[in-house]
Amino acid sequence: METSKLTAEGIIGEAVRIGAKMSGGEFPIEIFPIRILRIISSLHYCQGYPVDYVAAAILAAIAVGIGNSHLVQVKRNWLESPILYMALIGRPGANKSHPLSFAFQPFIEHDYCQNQEYQKLYAEYERTMSMSKKERMEAGLDEFPQAPVRRRFLVSDITPEGLSLIHAQNPRGLCLWSDELSAWFKNFNRYNNGSEEQFWLSVFNAKPTISDRKSTQSSIFIRRPYISVIGTIQKKILGELVKGERSSNGFIDRILFVMPESVLKSRWNDRETPEELEIQWQQIIDKLITQDCPHDENNELQPQCLPFDENAKQRLYGWQHENARQCDMETNDALVGIYCKLEIYIIRFCLIIQLARWTCGECDKHTIDLESVNRAILLAEYFRTTAVKVQTTVSQEQLSELHRNIYLNLPHRFTTAEGISIAESYGMKEHAFKMFLKRHIGTLFRKENHGEYSK
Repeated sequence: METSKLTAEGIIGEAVRIGAKMSGGEFPIEIFPIRILRIISSLHYCQGYPVDYVAAAILAAIAVGIGNSHLVQVKRNWLESPILYMALIGRPGANKSHPLSFAFQPFIEHDYCQNQEYQKLYAEYERTMSMSKKERMEAGLDEFPQAPVRRRFLVSDITPEGLSLIHAQNPRGLCLWSDELSAWFKNFNRYNNGSEEQFWLSVFNAKPTISDRKSTQSSIFIRRPYISVIGTIQKKILGELVKGERSSNGFIDRILFVMPESVLKSRWNDRETPEELEIQWQQIIDKLITQDCPHDENNELQPQCLPFDENAKQRLYGWQHENARQCDMETNDALVGIYCKLEIYIIRFCLIIQLARWTCGECDKHTIDLESVNRAILLAEYFRTTAVKVQTTVSQEQLSELHRNIYLNLPHRFTTAEGISIAESYGMKEHAFKMFLKRHIGTLFRKENHGEYSK
């Protein structure tokens, strides 16, 4: 098949054949509609973008497109927003940023156009404000003109106060997009000790936020905030995420990690992504962000709420019961925290997947159906696996030199007695090794049978 004659159908067939081998192929891309599968496969085959990164970026973009326009309803007073905190992990040159740029290009175009319109309106506003009250009235203009508002979806480095102001002007929701995600959490508490981290913990749960602005007498009250976060991070600085209280206050449990097993450096080629697929992606996002959202008498946005149909609800409950059983049996508190947050995320995944399928004409959006729940379960289990990988990586980085030497010299599978013998050869006593083993079950070690472990 010649490069110049590749079609969208040819590309998806070729990408499916080689996709898993080149990218690690762990992300369950089958959760997406066929139209989106074609886009993911095309970007992988033509541009060399790792499948995991492309799929995750597209998932996040769909979530931002939904924003506060739709909620998923579990029970009468239990509603969830499709808020995601996501980190794409990889070494330098792993092609993390380009998939993000592609997925969020429709929002960049939207924000650029809106900014152009805002500049025109603001120039007109300044011209009007330069007129006297009498001149405005004679010209048939408003006596007290209102400053225009810049509509947008994306923000970057910003304080919670500034973010609250922008969110108040954009109730559909926002996304903090940071190419280097470490800049986000490293800047926590730069102005007020503890406040910024608490802000993000609260926003994750869509709790009301109140910002008292220093420059005015008024406060900004956001009843149901929607702010997703996405960015990239290098594997070698993952340890920064657990500094301070972030390892104990549930902050790290809120982050969805995308970390392929191995990502080969992409090779340049002459293949071009079909233009029609790029147009289709723009249309998918446009369908989400151009939906009309009704407002109540107080001008508050009124989202559409999607309940679960009965079959979907029973499937979801079955998954949760199994997840709860794993929590009860798990001795590692870090993993228990992750499993608990997955129960929130799987509900959000259901909404995102249902709306993704709706944009592609595969279903309606009256309820969450069984198919969306089944796909959300695949996604939740993927993120369970990547979270454990991150915990393992962080645990390794935090080991002392003695513990690291012992860990590296243990065979892949060993008995307690064999581990004690190796530990003692490095000067570690039996009880200390057993404590080391127990503390890292679920991350560095897995218990296979009584007295038998693996790394």
